[in-house]
Amino acid sequence: MLKAGVLGAGHLGKIHLKLLQLSDQYDLVGFFDPDETNAKKVAAEFGYKYFSTIDALLEEVDMVDIVTPTLSHYDCAVKAIEKGKHIFLEKPITKTVEEARSIIELATAKGVKGQVGHVERFNPAFMSVMGKLENPMFIETHRLAEFNPRGTDVPVVLDLMIHDIDIILSVVRSKVSNIVASGVDVISNSPDIANARIEFENGCVANLTASRISLKNMRKSRFFQRDAYISVDFLEKKVEVVKMKDAPENPDEYALVLQNAEGIKKQIYFENPKVTQNNAILDELEAFAHAINNNTTPPVTLEQGTEALRVAMEIVRLVEQKN
Repeated sequence: MLKAGVLGAGHLGKIHLKLLQLSDQYDLVGFFDPDETNAKKVAAEFGYKYFSTIDALLEEVDMVDIVTPTLSHYDCAVKAIEKGKHIFLEKPITKTVEEARSIIELATAKGVKGQVGHVERFNPAFMSVMGKLENPMFIETHRLAEFNPRGTDVPVVLDLMIHDIDIILSVVRSKVSNIVASGVDVISNSPDIANARIEFENGCVANLTASRISLKNMRKSRFFQRDAYISVDFLEKKVEVVKMKDAPENPDEYALVLQNAEGIKKQIYFENPKVTQNNAILDELEAFAHAINNNTTPPVTLEQGTEALRVAMEIVRLVEQKN
């Protein structure tokens, strides 16, 4: 079992601590949090071992799960890598692309593995259709959330939209060619609602909307590709797959058949992929353990996390340019 330590014992950090303790892939050694009052409270309430310094924790572990505020990701990661420890970094990977690239260089030099916590990759609804997403040419995403003061210190693009940016980049096998974006500061001092259009070299277009001032929560993505429409509800963990095929000469009386202007007939049919419920955070952590133990590539690499951040930061720049 890998000896694991957690940096950060806030809301998400406590979830990670609990899951690492439950996992049969890790031996949870303990945690560090700079807020001593909070750290002692967490240690007393849950029984996790509290380390008074990062260095003390690093001496005892094989990997660290960095769940601190994004501003401190870089410093925490560098300390861990320099001591030869594998790193799991919550999203976004760091606060700047330059910091992220520096981490990649250092991790490569030290021979340690890193994974970024883009947890929607492990959403059971998305996982159930991954094999069906073949060269989508139009993608539309909506990630809407009711207002919550936690997270409003960063633009909604880095808080919410980055999830969909990562999903799209993992699906579209092409480079980004152009981005158009706009957004509005409504309650916060940074954009609370934003829309972006990402164009790719292969002709694919993705239209993304994110809001943290909505009246209801929504996390939906729609993928359109030749002869197929795939809808993924990340919140409700549901999928819808609508496909088309050449209509048979004598279709069933209940078959849904469409005929275009050229007289070509297509039959519409539905697929219902099985969605196997899971704990996405536990799965991403254990996938990282598998990569370490088997010396394989982590499912969400530092490079992929960096590209998601690069695109997100460009969207933020374009939004701020208009405001």
